[in-house]
Amino acid sequence: MDMMKMMKQAADLQKNMKKKQKALAKTKVQHEQDGVTVEISCDMKLQSVRLDDALVAAANGKKLEEAVERAVQGALDKAQDVMNKEMGSLTQGMGLPGNMKLPF
Repeated sequence: MDMMKMMKQAADLQKNMKKKQKALAKTKVQHEQDGVTVEISCDMKLQSVRLDDALVAAANGKKLEEAVERAVQGALDKAQDVMNKEMGSLTQGMGLPGNMKLPF
């Protein structure tokens, strides 16, 4: 592969990654667990946390903290999966390892 072609591919990849990142910032995932609902955008920004009234009334501080942690981690995992799939589609056919963490 000649150098000019590789440089063009890299420039195209960078441009497409920026577009994809903007789209991912608008994509949101939710995860509900143990009475806690967490929404995170796929650029990994926390959007909201909602607590079930029954959980708040019945839970002690430690139990509530653990429930929030599990729900946040679940939402982060979902957002990471979406981001990896979307960003991975940009590099198909370029001979890059499939386990690369994107964006660079």
